[in-house]
Amino acid sequence: MRRLLCCTLALLLATPLAAAELDLTVQIPEQKVAEYHRPYAAIWIERADRSVAAQLAAWYAQKDSKEGAGTKWLPDLRQWWRRGGRELSLPVDGVSGATRPAGQYQLKFVDGQAPLGTLAPGDYTLVVEAAREVGGREVVRLPFTWPVSATQHLSAQGSSELGAVSLDLNP
Repeated sequence: MRRLLCCTLALLLATPLAAAELDLTVQIPEQKVAEYHRPYAAIWIERADRSVAAQLAAWYAQKDSKEGAGTKWLPDLRQWWRRGGRELSLPVDGVSGATRPAGQYQLKFVDGQAPLGTLAPGDYTLVVEAAREVGGREVVRLPFTWPVSATQHLSAQGSSELGAVSLDLNP
């Protein structure tokens, strides 16, 4: 009996517990314009007081081009820039990435793993901001409460620089 109990306990300790996940889908719509530039985008989580809880993604031109792209245009992501973007030493491993063409993008973040880290219980807002040279700027916000006890689906629709944004919260 003792041996069975030890084996069962060892098996339970060796089995990883499922961690909560945030599954995010962001759509960048196709623009019918003469001069098209891929949008810069930033994704982060804010606490109720609007301080940054986690920087999740920053999509921008990774290398300066002859047109002066690169980090020069990051301040155009105004809310992200003011809420912590200017304090980052770019590129940030696991957060920084190249701009994306029109399309739909899926991102998964796991509680306790970078870049999400561990969120304390509370009210949060997932924020997606996009800005495009010779284009517009748009912010989409999805409020949520953490941790979740049951699967939740949240969504919002952008109107110009962002399309559909959806967030699936899984316990």
